[in-house]
Amino acid sequence: MTLEEVVVRQGIASDAAYAGCLVRDLNDPKYASFAGVVSLCMVPYMSLFAHESFRKLQASDPALSALLSRDVESIIERSRHSLKLFEDTHRGVEGQLAYFRDEILPVHARHFLGNTWLPLARFLETDLGLFSYDKRIIATTHGATFHMGVEPQALLAKTGPERRAIYEEYGRVFQRLGARLDADEETFVSHLDPLCFDRRPNDVRADKYYRQVFDGKDNPNLNALLTVFRGMMNFVNSVITVGMNTSDVEYTVFKIRFLTLYQILGSLQVLYEEQPQTLTSRSAGFLEQITRTAEAQLIMHRAAKPFRNTLMHYNLDSRVDITRIDIYQPLFGLVPVYFPSYDIATFTAMVDRSIAETAAAFEEWAGS
Repeated sequence: MTLEEVVVRQGIASDAAYAGCLVRDLNDPKYASFAGVVSLCMVPYMSLFAHESFRKLQASDPALSALLSRDVESIIERSRHSLKLFEDTHRGVEGQLAYFRDEILPVHARHFLGNTWLPLARFLETDLGLFSYDKRIIATTHGATFHMGVEPQALLAKTGPERRAIYEEYGRVFQRLGARLDADEETFVSHLDPLCFDRRPNDVRADKYYRQVFDGKDNPNLNALLTVFRGMMNFVNSVITVGMNTSDVEYTVFKIRFLTLYQILGSLQVLYEEQPQTLTSRSAGFLEQITRTAEAQLIMHRAAKPFRNTLMHYNLDSRVDITRIDIYQPLFGLVPVYFPSYDIATFTAMVDRSIAETAAAFEEWAGS
């Protein structure tokens, strides 16, 4: 194999191994009380692993193609693309806002509201679920719908067995890629504190909630997307790293955290550039605060995009000096290639700091 093929295979193997350990832990009865919430948070990342691995190995491993139905292959692709957020070239900012306004929000409202037989009690009905860890939102039912890759109406109509069948196909792909349920490696799941999750559902009315956060009452559709961003940042900041020392680089965990930070920073930059006239001065101030730090500028610099692309797609950039690649080093030795002022230790510390600061800014911006 060429060096690039080794890098691709090694990246895929690392993600598949992590997926196997994660599935093992999520199916452990000890963690049943919060496994569902964690699964919602991990869906787009599992889709990313499955989609990119499938694309890279489909030609060389024909048996892989037989493991995915066309419907589930499309679901995985849509779920993976949800991670692009406002950088999705097919939707962009306006398209994502329209998707929430015209699809997710009304479908949830029709499904969950107006069901009680007593009209006077309808003010008690809710259509948005908020899930928290250590009192910080990490997922919402709207965000889960956005990330799962199934159109909202179809998703709410699916039965439990139908949903399980989708993820059984994911499982077969990861098994083919080398995932094992009997591996010894731990994931963050085994270190989570059940008491830090919500003891009872935190269900609210979406139309009321989204007018109280972020950009205020006149921009509820944007606030819905920003709530998704908020949950993602809190998840990679305070959940997926529980029980681990982030200075010890675990490929898949670092990948999830870096890509989330990268896509959210990039999406906020796009929002600031494309829609300044729609934002309050308070929101504009937070966008500047988050995106104009030295760390954010470094991470989003054009010269660093190939680093993101390798984490996202596995393959090396065609312009990289392969003599500087070392498959035995964390992240294949790519950090000093794209970030010459950093080594792996200082770089991971910088990423940790940027994630923590961005998550904290979202909490303040949301009005917490």
